[in-house]
Amino acid sequence: MLFSSLAAWLSHLETAHPVGIDMGIDRIDRVKDALGLNFHCPVITVAGTNGKGSTCAFLESILLASGYKVACHTSPHLLSFNERARINGQDVNDILLLEHFTAVENARVSLDDAPTLTYFEFTTLAIMHLFAQAKMDAVILEVGMGGRLDAVNIVDADCAIVTSIDIDHADFLGDTREAISLEKAGIFRPGRIAICGDPVPPQPLIDYAEKLACDLWLSGRDYNFQGDKQQWGWAGRQKRFSGLGYPALRGANQILNASAVIAALMALHSRLPVSAQDIRNGFALVELPGRFQVLPGQPTVVLDVAHNPHAAATLGQGLDKMGFHPYTYAVFGAMADKDITGVLKPLLSSVDFWFCTDLPTPRAANAQSIAQKLESLGVATKKGKEGGIVCFSDPATAYQKALSQAGEGDRIVVFGSFYTVAGVLAYRNKQAH
Repeated sequence: MLFSSLAAWLSHLETAHPVGIDMGIDRIDRVKDALGLNFHCPVITVAGTNGKGSTCAFLESILLASGYKVACHTSPHLLSFNERARINGQDVNDILLLEHFTAVENARVSLDDAPTLTYFEFTTLAIMHLFAQAKMDAVILEVGMGGRLDAVNIVDADCAIVTSIDIDHADFLGDTREAISLEKAGIFRPGRIAICGDPVPPQPLIDYAEKLACDLWLSGRDYNFQGDKQQWGWAGRQKRFSGLGYPALRGANQILNASAVIAALMALHSRLPVSAQDIRNGFALVELPGRFQVLPGQPTVVLDVAHNPHAAATLGQGLDKMGFHPYTYAVFGAMADKDITGVLKPLLSSVDFWFCTDLPTPRAANAQSIAQKLESLGVATKKGKEGGIVCFSDPATAYQKALSQAGEGDRIVVFGSFYTVAGVLAYRNKQAH
């Protein structure tokens, strides 16, 4: 079945496969072979519990600053599907995407016993096919979930980065850092570059990389970083950079991500040389919405897609460093399968008013259930100047209420899910126009 608009394709793909997430790459591999999909430039894959999107943004920004033609696939998107496919820093248009959606569908139905593909598998394959035909100098691919069984892992990457390892998606990936690290290490390839940016890498990941004879770079062993308030420096394997400006992406863990990116670029140096100035420019110019994004104006508004305990703890650290705000309002919505209590806990000391919201997806927890979790954590439901919990039907309404209540010196933090941040961004864009 072929469609004439991107919206129609995406609507069809929501239900084209019996389940939304189906771990395993046999089906997508068959379609990839039918497409004849091959890359003729260095490919970098990025996995990790948190920091994947930021790491992809850093890589893309530095390589673009170096003058390379760069393609970048990330997910999920915030406002428009096209954000998932970028060529030379620009979102790809619908017409180009449609051509490659059609190519994937034709390849799929050409197979005996044609396999069905999930939304993520189909769209990832279409975007890869687009990139493979676009004659790029470098391709960056963000893993959706895990690594070993993720759709992105049909590609043999020249360099595989694992950013951080923590517990998320436990139903699919396991409930220990050790088990999860092996799933993520599944993107490593024999004899090729493997980077682990987690400061405490689990032993199974190291053992697996050594078994494959990867060129393994570990944070603290093969490279390190140090910094003061003004600048930071990186050193690793006979190379050092000093006096680096902090990246334009704020957040307590961005230096960990930035350090892993420099390690990857040093490991790839013979194929994709970059200069110290390219690295500086890339970090200075990088943009990525929803990662400790502080909006201009009063009251202060912080947008963060943090949706697991590890990311929430990092968000909490970032908020603590911001200076004094009389009151902080949280606009919070989350998926039902997340460790919601674990996400709320690190923010309890920072937030005075909780505005819980439903989200526009059946996978979301409802605002009422989030409110109950807050009550069980000891947050009082009473309203007034001493704090409280209120429920809303959507993020935009919750945000409007927070704006109407917050004083100029106060702060609004929007977090818990891509959907929560997207709802507020969409509302702000509508107001701006």
